[in-house]
This record gives sequence, C-alpha cells and structure tokens, in this order.
Amino acid sequence: MTQNYRLHGRLWIEGPEGTFLGYGRVVLLERIQEFGSISAAARSMEMSYRHAWKLVDAMNRQSRTPVVEKSTGGRGGGGALLTEAGKQAIACFWSAHGDFKAFLAEHSKQLNL
Repeated sequence: MTQNYRLHGRLWIEGPEGTFLGYGRVVLLERIQEFGSISAAARSMEMSYRHAWKLVDAMNRQSRTPVVEKSTGGRGGGGALLTEAGKQAIACFWSAHGDFKAFLAEHSKQLNL
C-alpha cells in the first residue's frame, strides 16, 4: 500500500502585537472593501461585530498607516473604507500565501517516508 504524504501549514504575518495578517483577517478586509461596512463584513463571515472591530483595530494599530478607515454612524449610517495600505496588505499576504502553497506542494513531492 502506497502512502501519499503531503506538507500542510498555515501562514500569517506577525507584527509587534502578535498576528497582524492571516487568512481570516485578509478575508475580513476583502469583505470590508466589498460591503463598505465592518458590520456587514462580519455578518457575511458569521462573526460578531465586536470581534471584527477588534481585529480591525489590532491591524490598524500595528500598521504604519491604518488599513481601514471608519466613519461613525448617524442619519446615513456609518461605514468603513479599505485604505491603500489595506489594499497593499491584502496583495502582500496573497503573494506570500501563493509562494507558501507552492513551497508546500513542491516539498511534498520530495517526502520519502
């Protein structure tokens, strides 16, 4: 019987306070960009607004410039906008993620167990 082994791993980018970006945080940023709202992004991911806000706050604190700009509610409601730094963070993460997946696939072929 032949065993097919493969490497598996997770990738995240750490900042001064711990995790800065990971898969879930990047998806949250993409959803904020799509919906223009932290609460709508959180709902789409079945995440509480409080948790999403804490993640955004942690990313903003660790970034040189904020990745998300928030506007307070009011008559027209609040909203959130992904900044250029946020867009750059997403692109950087997905680039590293693609390289990481390629590394895992290539080195999985070399497993001789």
